Amino acid sequence: MSQGVRTRPEGSGQPLSEAYDTALLDLDGVVYAGGSAIAHAVGSLERARDGGMHLAYVTNNALRTPDAVAEHLTELGIPTGADDVITSAQAVARLISEQVPAGARVLVIGGEGLRVALRERGLTPVESADDDPAAVVQGYGGPDLTWSRFAEASYAVARGVPWFASNTDLTIPSGRGIAPGNGAAVEVVRIATGADPQVAGKPLPPMHRETILRTGAERPLVVGDRLDTDIEGAFNGGVDSLLVLTGVTDGSQLLAAPPRHRPTYVDADLRGLLTGQPEITREGDGFQCGGWTATAADRLELEGEGEPLDGLRALCAAAWTAAGDGSCELDGEKALARLGL
Repeated sequence: MSQGVRTRPEGSGQPLSEAYDTALLDLDGVVYAGGSAIAHAVGSLERARDGGMHLAYVTNNALRTPDAVAEHLTELGIPTGADDVITSAQAVARLISEQVPAGARVLVIGGEGLRVALRERGLTPVESADDDPAAVVQGYGGPDLTWSRFAEASYAVARGVPWFASNTDLTIPSGRGIAPGNGAAVEVVRIATGADPQVAGKPLPPMHRETILRTGAERPLVVGDRLDTDIEGAFNGGVDSLLVLTGVTDGSQLLAAPPRHRPTYVDADLRGLLTGQPEITREGDGFQCGGWTATAADRLELEGEGEPLDGLRALCAAAWTAAGDGSCELDGEKALARLGL
C-alpha cells in the first residue's frame, strides 16, 4: 500500500486478480443483496478463482455460521467451503478467549454464528445473566431478536461483566431496504449501562488479524462497498482495497471521504477484479482519467466525455487532493449528475 495520504485512486497495469493473491470479499452489497447474487458477481468470481486468485468471504454479520454462509454462496453458483468464510463472530470469540479462562461461560446476545464460534474456541455459551458469565458477547441476532435479550445483557454488563461486540455496524442491507444492524442494538445496551464494549469486527484490527490468520494471504485485496468498515479496515490493516458501487456508498460519500476511507481502486462491481485500473494523471490544476478532466476550485468541475467511472475517478483525485488529510466539502453534485452518479 502506498505511503502517505491517498490523493487519488491508483492505476494497475494488470488485472487485480493477478496483482493480488487473495480477495477478502465483503458479502452484503458486494456478492449478494437480499439473498440474491448481485449482477456480474458469480461470473467474475469464477473467472478470478480460475485464474488462481484465492477467494475469502469476510463478513461483519455474526448471525450465520461459516457453514451456512458457504452453503448459500454455493447455491448462488459460487462454490465455497466453510474455511473460506471469516465472520466477526470468529474474531470476537478469539478476542474473548484471550481474556477469560478456558471453558468460561459467555452470555450470548445474538444468533447461532456466535455460539458456534465460541465453542470453536473452547468457551461455553449461556443464555442468562444469572449463569455467572465471565463475559457478554453481542452480535447481530436477526429481526426476531427480542427486547428481553438486550435487558439480559444490560443486567450482566451493569454488574461489571466484560462486554464484547462482534461489530458496531449501525445498519444492515436487506431485501426490503436498510435495516438496523448490530451497532443499533449495541447502543441500546450502552444507553442502559453507560459502558463501552470491546469490538472485534471491521474496521478494527481483531477482524483483520482473524482474516490473515485463517487465509494466510500475503498480498490481500479487500473488496467492499462500505467506506467505514471495508475500506477503513483495509486502511487500518495496511493493505489495498477495491470499492465497488453495488452497495451503500454513493458518489457524494466517496468524494467526501477522509484518508482512512479512500479506497485504492474504484469500480462498478466485481468485474473490476478482472481488469486493470486506469491511471490518473495531473496537468496543471486538472486531473485526467479517460476522456475526463476534473478540477477543484469553488466547486468540483468536470469536463470531457467517456466512461462515467473514469469521470468519478478523476473527481476523486481532485476532491481528495483539495481536502488533503480532511474531507472535501466542495459541491460535486452537478459533476456527479453529469455522470449519472
